[in-house]
Amino acid sequence: MSKTRALREALNGPAIARIMGAHGALSAKLGEEAGFEAIWASGLEISAARAIPDANILSMAECLEAAAEIAGAVGIPVLADCDSGFGGVGNVVHMIRSYEARGMAGVCIEDKMFPKMNSFVEGNQDLAPLGDFAAKITAAKEARTDPDFVVVARIEALIAGAGMEEALRRAAVYERAGADALLIHSKQSAPDEVFAFRESYRGALPVIVVPTTYPQVTADELTTRGFGGVIYANQGLRASISAMRDVLAQIGGAGSTYGVEGSIAALKDVFALQRVDELLALQQRHDRLTATYAAPLD
Repeated sequence: MSKTRALREALNGPAIARIMGAHGALSAKLGEEAGFEAIWASGLEISAARAIPDANILSMAECLEAAAEIAGAVGIPVLADCDSGFGGVGNVVHMIRSYEARGMAGVCIEDKMFPKMNSFVEGNQDLAPLGDFAAKITAAKEARTDPDFVVVARIEALIAGAGMEEALRRAAVYERAGADALLIHSKQSAPDEVFAFRESYRGALPVIVVPTTYPQVTADELTTRGFGGVIYANQGLRASISAMRDVLAQIGGAGSTYGVEGSIAALKDVFALQRVDELLALQQRHDRLTATYAAPLD
């Protein structure tokens, strides 16, 4: 099964698709190792890994390169966070063609003005005009070559304070425009707002949520309530920051790595993730072939 079809079927399946955020090949491989159905090439994680705000400061080319590195490292689908599409309709078409060509299974674009600000940061959260964004969704669908390539429309009406009625209105229009799935985003500390959206939405598209601010909700509960996907968008990055900060402080304070060696990954674990065994096998085969070809002909 192609990765595009795998993502599409996961979002439309009976159980919720669990999608883990990543910012590079290593974090993506760890997400795959943990059993997640797909990887989210997270705009927040990709920018944070470069110590840059998640505010459309990185170019599309920089984001694409990071997402392609992620997609090339794993055997599961990658859904790429493409912010508001990196510009106008021409940018969206170019984005779709580029991300599809580099191995993404789908992209997600949000209905905020360019440049966008991360949804959890106080700042510009202005919504894009409804018709303009819907036309971008249609253009994105028309630009793809694989009919299974997934285009997710991310609704930011609740983040922007525009209300539930506006969120539902936008959902209906984006579905009509050809979106393959919807992502409803909320920054409330409880899932009530996204539950209310799901109960009121009467369309046929799978609905994805990102429980960053309401971590108490479970995948089983989301499945029961009819959601198609859940994205754990930044927990891996945040875990790595905490772990590195703690270990580096211990080393700096002790002047030795002795006290942390038992709590950090062994080098053999690093080598396994790097697939060093495959490299060694390749080198051994090369050595055998070299000897064979160097031998005199009978």
